Amino acid sequence: MAKKTARRLSVGVLGCGAIAQAAHLESCAKARNVDLHAICDAAPDLLERMARTYKPRRCYSDYDDMLTDPDVDAVIVATSDAFHVKCSILALEAGKHVLCEKPLGVSVGEVEKLRQVVRMSGKVLQVGHMKRFDAGHESAKRFIESSMGEMLAFKAWYCDSTHRYSLTDATQPLIVRSERSVRPSQDPKADLRQYYMLAHGSHLVDTARYLAGEINEVDARLNERFGAFCWFIDVSFASGALGHLDLTVAVRMDWHEGFQVYGQHGSVLGKTYNPWLRKTSDVEIFDDASATTTRVLGPDGNFFRRQIEGFADTILIGTPQCGANIDDGLASVRAMVAIAESTRTRRSVRLDSVRGAV
Repeated sequence: MAKKTARRLSVGVLGCGAIAQAAHLESCAKARNVDLHAICDAAPDLLERMARTYKPRRCYSDYDDMLTDPDVDAVIVATSDAFHVKCSILALEAGKHVLCEKPLGVSVGEVEKLRQVVRMSGKVLQVGHMKRFDAGHESAKRFIESSMGEMLAFKAWYCDSTHRYSLTDATQPLIVRSERSVRPSQDPKADLRQYYMLAHGSHLVDTARYLAGEINEVDARLNERFGAFCWFIDVSFASGALGHLDLTVAVRMDWHEGFQVYGQHGSVLGKTYNPWLRKTSDVEIFDDASATTTRVLGPDGNFFRRQIEGFADTILIGTPQCGANIDDGLASVRAMVAIAESTRTRRSVRLDSVRGAV
């Protein structure tokens, strides 16, 4: 592990469930500029187990109590999607910075309300789109912004695999469950269209926006067969570039994720791996000026740890925010709502016209 810096962000993690165990608790322990000060969960057995493993200074069974702790600088919201906005607002109103898991919310209206609170609070809110901290994605963005010139077209695909649970079982720590965990009133998986879009589509949309810029309009089709879902989405970017996104859950093959960029002075081809492999994307950048292809090694593929370190640097030393901010989170939700509406109405939908939920 990297040596801890003298100045560190004191973090409280809300929720000790699967994503906290697989990503956030370890990231706080390993991050050079973060201390895991507190954890909070309503399930006493889960709280006790995580406390023994990660040894935070304090444990809370009540979120309000953690928010009154003056030594908590920031909160990681690692709860179910339905609780993201409410828990983020409570933290901001208590004077805490927030790193909220993706998706930021499930409806445009609730995220717009959150944006108002963020602006009034003056605090940093970052959305957990950790792929922005993949060194391969970072190298693509640098080339696109510095050397590629105008973008002609962008394609990206996120195809979950029928074999992904075998892989995650082999790579993740053993996830501890509790019957006393707080769950949403409705089962998130009761509507698989919504669940897959929020869980996987949010990654795809943010990758598109991170590399190709603002999305103005989408025209989406959805095919459901033999228990699989396939969205093909034509995208109009604000830059004038054309786009195509492919979200398929699940393909009968290995994990299949990546992107292609065609530009004025070069091109980019990216292959992304299942995030639990902690492996940097293979991104090949062709620069037409030198007629050469380059690929960053990116030996540090712990995107979740790099994400919390970037969040802490923004708060502690004023480093420009590299992660997804409140506007990025809102734009992602707008895009997912527009995609859902387009599949229902079978027409193109402008993002600035949508309301409602995914």
